Amino acid sequence: MASFPDSVNENDIGKAKFIGELLVPVAPFDQKSGREAWTVAFAPNGSYFAWSQGHRIVKLIPWTKCLKNFSIAHGGEGTNASNPRQVISGQVIPAAGEPREHTIDCGDIVWGLAFGSSVPEKQSRCVNIEWHRFKFGQDQMLLATGLNNGRIKIWDVYTGKLLLNLMDHTDVVRDLTFAPDGSLVLVSASRDKTLRVWDLKDDGNMMKVLRGHQNWVYCSAFSPNSSILCSVGASKAVFLWNMDKYTLIRKLEGHHNDVVSCEFSPDGALLATASYDTRVIVWDHHKATVLLELGHLFPPPSPIFAGGANDRWVRSLSFCPDGRHIASITDDRLVRFWSIEERAPQAIASLTSGLCCAFSAEGSVLAAGTRDGSVHFWECPRSIASLQHMCRMALRRVMTTQQVEILAIPTPLRDYLTYKVI
Repeated sequence: MASFPDSVNENDIGKAKFIGELLVPVAPFDQKSGREAWTVAFAPNGSYFAWSQGHRIVKLIPWTKCLKNFSIAHGGEGTNASNPRQVISGQVIPAAGEPREHTIDCGDIVWGLAFGSSVPEKQSRCVNIEWHRFKFGQDQMLLATGLNNGRIKIWDVYTGKLLLNLMDHTDVVRDLTFAPDGSLVLVSASRDKTLRVWDLKDDGNMMKVLRGHQNWVYCSAFSPNSSILCSVGASKAVFLWNMDKYTLIRKLEGHHNDVVSCEFSPDGALLATASYDTRVIVWDHHKATVLLELGHLFPPPSPIFAGGANDRWVRSLSFCPDGRHIASITDDRLVRFWSIEERAPQAIASLTSGLCCAFSAEGSVLAAGTRDGSVHFWECPRSIASLQHMCRMALRRVMTTQQVEILAIPTPLRDYLTYKVI
């Protein structure tokens, strides 16, 4: 079975530009497991990059420092351009006022990471509390770490200090996500089959437990306006939650195996989900319809084969902030960059034992973590966005599919502003 459809010439697919990597020094106590980079994350303001490098350690590195090292590695002035494999190790003394690098020992294996920042006008939802132990300023950046023992630790990104220790989950905290609205509402997804909603502006008070998953929960993601939460796990269903009422909106059915990764498009109009069934599905979640299937195995496997073990399990996906690209990490040792307007990859790169991926805040770089604790970086393919895409991105940030469909405008214009089945 092939990685690409017969109609696609693999030689016509671009090779993604590799720009650098972060390696973990091999210690004498390294074993086969325990050193995986289960999660990588970029601070929303572009200040830091973080990854779990195994053995309880999270590394926080100023992103500008990474970029400088990578650009040097690719032949900046006065450098050796013949060695593109850049390794960052050791501490660099920053100039006054520059962000500092931090190495954080979380006390247990780290599975989930998420950055969060505060907006002062977003008050705690717990209005009866007048006194708070913590006052989060506008310039404060937090890092949440989800641990093997079910705990969640909250750190100050700029100082590396521990602020909060959240305890309620009874199993691995697999994934974490902050509401994008600056409210410091945090959602944790766990192997204990629950999602828990925490209010960090209320000293980490747990506001709600979302129940409905019958097995492990692998991943969750907020819509850009923070009103909808998507969660996926060890089942074929994709769950959508109303985060104002904490109720289940609907389940999306279409995958044939466990769904392990999910992310909304930057305009909130699309939802992408990745599954062990060898596919990434792009949904119009407002109408519960499938707009696009990105296949990683050809011919496509039957539902019975897709529902079992295969060598094309999709491990992770990330939606680019440009709204036009999706990256996927698969067990076939390839990273793929897709356009949301095509069924074949736009660019590929090789990656052994990839586990997770994330785009940088501006969308120009993809980071991918691996089983050996290292992180690899590639440039995202670039092209000029169409007028249609820019119009859709602007409008769909504030309107659902149903709202667009009832606009009093000519039908061709309405179709122009709607994402269609490809």
